[in-house]
Amino acid sequence: MPLTVTDQIEIADWELTEQFVRSSGPGGQNVNKVSTAVELRFEAARSPNLPEPVKNRLRRLAGRRWTKEGAIVIQVEETRSQARNREIARERLVELIRKATEKPKRRIKTKPTKGSVERRIKAKKERSEVKKLRGRVD
Repeated sequence: MPLTVTDQIEIADWELTEQFVRSSGPGGQNVNKVSTAVELRFEAARSPNLPEPVKNRLRRLAGRRWTKEGAIVIQVEETRSQARNREIARERLVELIRKATEKPKRRIKTKPTKGSVERRIKAKKERSEVKKLRGRVD
């Protein structure tokens, strides 16, 4: 069953690899016996469903989770349930890709108003006068 991100983007099952490992932390015998933590790997660089600009934004958003091979690795060990950890990992991947599909707004350069420049310079001059008065008295 493919993972739907947006109307245009769907991730096929062959692009995802899941590996279950033992979780760390409290949990008693359950932690020692059952592999509940999930490591979800998505081959983002090779994905035919992602446009190139989305891949570039995804690389920047993924940060340390992006590997040299161009895969995203998401590790989840929040719950004691393997199925729930698997769902959480898939939700995080979908959310990350959705963020990457949003095109960032271009920043519009602004200039300070004439009044604000004048107020700043006036305040600097007043402060300068105060500091000049701190000198030694002759």
